Amino acid sequence: MKLSDEVTLLRANIDNAKELHAMQVKAFKELLEKYQDFDTSPANENVEKVEARLKQDFTFYYFICIGQQKVGAIRIVDKKENEKNKRISPIFILPEFQEKGIAQKAIRLCEEIHGNGNWELDTILQEPKNCHLYEKMGYRQTGKTKVINERLTLIFYEKKEAEIAWN
Repeated sequence: MKLSDEVTLLRANIDNAKELHAMQVKAFKELLEKYQDFDTSPANENVEKVEARLKQDFTFYYFICIGQQKVGAIRIVDKKENEKNKRISPIFILPEFQEKGIAQKAIRLCEEIHGNGNWELDTILQEPKNCHLYEKMGYRQTGKTKVINERLTLIFYEKKEAEIAWN
């Protein structure tokens, strides 16, 4: 795998549930250990939860690929309703591929597929690299936060059509 290879998205389906789940657990394991958010961490979800999402007609799961290699995944919740936000939940890159600009490219591809405006997501306030990524891409803090435990607070972001940033 070369990072010069193009980042592409490959639509996942119900047959990919176990593979998606295994990647998700691996990608979020370190954050689960750090924050002990057992009730909310994607690393602590069972495969049935991934399967249930894959069966939703408004869920779009994509493997994030470099060349032929799957390096992460992103789930888009898109109910295709005007004035309703589309949601990224979750996005993850396997640890050995993080901090290479892959997530940014994957989000851009999803915005091209599902439309540029009206997006929302949340991330861990205590993870400044995550917050920086989303803010660099034009997402703005909504002011809403949710305390999960004494270690972890979720911070909510949105991106409206007029705020699209092409960095």
